[in-house]
Amino acid sequence: MPNAYDLVVIGAGTGGYVAAIRASQLGMKVAVVEKQKSLGGTCLIWGCIPTKGLLEHAHALKVIQEADTWGVTLPEGKPAIDIVKVHARKDKIITGLTKGIEFLFKKNKIDWIKGTARLTGNGGVEVFEGEKQTLTAKEIIVATGSSPRSLPGITIDGTRIITSDEAIHLPYVPKSMAIMGSGAVGVEFASIFRSFGSEVTILELLPRLVPVEDEAVSAELQKAFKKRGITSLVGTKVTKAVVKGDSVEIEAETGGKTQTLNVEVLLVATGRGPVTTGLGAEELGLQMERGYIKVDNLFRTNVPHVSAIGDVITIDGPHKQLAHVSSAEGIIVAERLAGRDVQPINYDHVPGCTYCEPEIGSVGLTEAQAKAKGYDVHVGTFPFGVLGRAKMANETDGFVKIVADKKYDEVLGVHMIGPRSTELVAEAVLALRLECTVEELIKTIHAHPTLSEGVGEAAHATHGAAIHM
Repeated sequence: MPNAYDLVVIGAGTGGYVAAIRASQLGMKVAVVEKQKSLGGTCLIWGCIPTKGLLEHAHALKVIQEADTWGVTLPEGKPAIDIVKVHARKDKIITGLTKGIEFLFKKNKIDWIKGTARLTGNGGVEVFEGEKQTLTAKEIIVATGSSPRSLPGITIDGTRIITSDEAIHLPYVPKSMAIMGSGAVGVEFASIFRSFGSEVTILELLPRLVPVEDEAVSAELQKAFKKRGITSLVGTKVTKAVVKGDSVEIEAETGGKTQTLNVEVLLVATGRGPVTTGLGAEELGLQMERGYIKVDNLFRTNVPHVSAIGDVITIDGPHKQLAHVSSAEGIIVAERLAGRDVQPINYDHVPGCTYCEPEIGSVGLTEAQAKAKGYDVHVGTFPFGVLGRAKMANETDGFVKIVADKKYDEVLGVHMIGPRSTELVAEAVLALRLECTVEELIKTIHAHPTLSEGVGEAAHATHGAAIHM
């Protein structure tokens, strides 16, 4: 039958398309249902790739603005950003990557069924795109992802009060911007628009920026943001936001005191919610929790032959809405369906990367989390500013911090903020995966001069013997 498959994947984001490719590699006949005009999902089209593209442009502008430091002479005139050209280059990169996924689908003989999917039971998937068609599958993976969400009383109009979906395509640089939320999305856009010239204010309900990170990282980021002219109002609740002409009037409460802010644009970056509307999940009998699909640690739902992965799921214990997590989950499900031996993911070993300036990379337990779990910890911290490579790059803010168990010397967590931390964290992820000790990190030779020396020096510092500090 032409519409019969071993596996139908609903959603072509980083979880869905990776699951489809791996399943095809393992011999399955696979179809992917995707309603977007391009493959790649939120990460490629609306999230990770476009925001990092904008951040790279922001970094390039910074280097040019510091031309004199680098011994480069510029013609008269102040360097400025051309937002039209920025978006053109960003969109060209996205198009190239989505075309790359299309090529991979053809290479792996995966059918892309364009349309919106609805589960009908007994392996049936209805697809709506013009004329309705029905697919049948031995197995189904739901990978519909997430979308930005707002807070009660705040209406997104897409022009003055926006989400990240609008922010990545904003056709101008606003003179002023307020950002609700200081998670990865919030601080990355704060970094972008401050570099481009906006006056930026972050409004965070919790007592510190990037509240999922180690407290020392939060403090360092707030200090770096202050130096860059970004205002951080932590412990602040937004009680009202109303569009008035060409601006947004915001009422915010900090420590019992109310203040009013007027900005050109308010970016709401308070999290993302699951995309399950119209999927037929409840009608099929899928167990749900706050709109998320409940799964076990191998991503099986309560309905036989239906699995779910990525941002749309909830699982016992922590689950992070990250592209690389979705991809890992997709591979596990594909291999499980193919009869391979698979193991649950240890979510404590998932790296977190935030691409603001300075960058943040982290994995494992924070110092506070390790103590709460009863570990007797020892900690080592080493500043990037001491390193020759950091001085050469003129990026000297930040540090590497290692949290370890005193009894067995096992590395429990590594937290870094500073130049290229989103790349350097890979070594830390492997260290935790292999249950590495601090002593083993000390004996690992780090090339000189590199930023990675910060990891080795932090290990030395954990044993109270940093060489260059």
